[in-house]
Amino acid sequence: MSDDARPSPSAQDTTEPKLSAVELIKDSSRYLRGSIGQALMADTTHFGKDDLQLLKFHGTYQQDDREQRKSSGESGKSEKDFSFMVRSRIPAGIMTTEQLLAHLDLCDSIGNSTLKITTRQGLQLHGILKSDLRECMQRINRTMLTTLAACGDVNRNTMACPAPYTDNIRATVQKLAQDISDHLSPKTKSYYELWLKDLSSGEETLEGGSDEFVEPIYGKTYLPRKFKTAIALADDNCTDVYTNCLGFIAVVRDAQVIGYNVVVGGGLGVTPSAKKTFPRLATRMAFVTPEQAVGVAEAIVKVQRDFGYRDDRKRARLKYLVHDRGIEWMRHQVQEYYGSTLQDCTPDDVVEHRDHMGWDQQGDGRCFYGFNVENGRLYDDENRQWKKALREICEEFQPQIRLTAHQSVLFCNLDPSSRPKLEGIIKKHGLPLTEEISNVRRWSIACVALPTCGLAITESERALPSVIDVMEKKLQELGLDKELFTVRMTGCPNGCARPYNADIGLVGKAKGKYTVYVGGTRLGTRLAFIFKDLVPLEAITDTLEPLFKAFGSQRQEGESFGDWCSRLGLEKLQAIAG
Repeated sequence: MSDDARPSPSAQDTTEPKLSAVELIKDSSRYLRGSIGQALMADTTHFGKDDLQLLKFHGTYQQDDREQRKSSGESGKSEKDFSFMVRSRIPAGIMTTEQLLAHLDLCDSIGNSTLKITTRQGLQLHGILKSDLRECMQRINRTMLTTLAACGDVNRNTMACPAPYTDNIRATVQKLAQDISDHLSPKTKSYYELWLKDLSSGEETLEGGSDEFVEPIYGKTYLPRKFKTAIALADDNCTDVYTNCLGFIAVVRDAQVIGYNVVVGGGLGVTPSAKKTFPRLATRMAFVTPEQAVGVAEAIVKVQRDFGYRDDRKRARLKYLVHDRGIEWMRHQVQEYYGSTLQDCTPDDVVEHRDHMGWDQQGDGRCFYGFNVENGRLYDDENRQWKKALREICEEFQPQIRLTAHQSVLFCNLDPSSRPKLEGIIKKHGLPLTEEISNVRRWSIACVALPTCGLAITESERALPSVIDVMEKKLQELGLDKELFTVRMTGCPNGCARPYNADIGLVGKAKGKYTVYVGGTRLGTRLAFIFKDLVPLEAITDTLEPLFKAFGSQRQEGESFGDWCSRLGLEKLQAIAG
């Protein structure tokens, strides 16, 4: 349905709310241009406040390394140490060896010498200086990737199971991820003008974007807040589909995808001081055929565009619209925007979650290896050389690269005979094989947090390994080291590492202290609940130990730790913990 033909809001929607400050910035930005161009030409280390909001759409956040701040003269005030995070959009996490090597080159030449695999199958560079931003963007685009819409109030990186099985099912959902990503990508030419144009000649280095100041899907002010989309399979929810604004669960019959059950309204970010905010898992809405999927995705985006809350960014995500209006209202609006009635969901739902780690067969005589990268951070030091290992593997085998939602990497299209040599490269660089990693470490993820994330209250990525060190020893003592459950840590309540539906969620609440959640599930279909608040980092395992002990002796057959916690409930768990 075109914008001109979209449904009119009901009477209750005609009152004009007071727009948030960010909405006013977008409205006057000339389709994401703002004053970014002028600021790029200025001899400064940072951008102005308004441009910071617009830069996100282009795939970068301005950050301040709190540990590198310098004292400013006689005043004694600290001077901020500005740099930039640059994120690449990689639908379904599928990329080439050359693209990965280019990112490794960038992190060494103009970054902080590390590369981060994100929880949404993307890559993040950190420590980029303002003077190097254009070079960074251009070098990424030369590899046929982009940073456009990796952040901002638009559809971000579209996730899908990255496994390279040669069945038609995985190829179908991966293609849908690419199609949705392409279709919902912003059409403004500002990205190309600001980052890719050869300023000396006036010519663009790459073509792209619209010739007009127009956004046929998003309109002048884009979406009220970020929008996340994922595709899952019933037997493999490796993308955590229910935590997304929009999700597609593939419905398979006779080894063919015949359509998708659409779920809407997921999202995990919380502002603790605002009781009106909360984590929410998506609600099942309708079944769509493969031919309908992209059009229905557009319709859902347009409903959020026109009805989402633009007066309060704390409640601007689609989850609040679905929660407040209800799923029947949402389905009615989507049908109106799409232009036809949608079928009811089939009974198909997610029943398993695979992380695709270790060796597996693709189905074409070749194999792939899932390499577990702890918290997604690629770096080299005297003990471990993640980057060197990846470089050598890429140069030796030229594998296709696929990133997982658990911050790890798949090396694909390998000859089975390559196994000894590939494993030898990993061991040579001081790294563990996936098969040597404990289950609790393998199923753990963490966000970046300190020192660069502006929202971080506590440590996360740098703290979780030490927490896992203690936890895996305790689990082994209790005979629970073979259990499968998720542990996810974030440095603030924003929930970027999806702690609120994990078996165990650790959320930064105050300096050095965390809120401990339990009762979620590795499958991703149930929210956890608060077990204990303000737990010191060093006391996390001690706090959970009584539960681990009771679980080992009281669980029912086949019951996971999260299931057991959910069955008992908070009151009984607190009694066990004393």
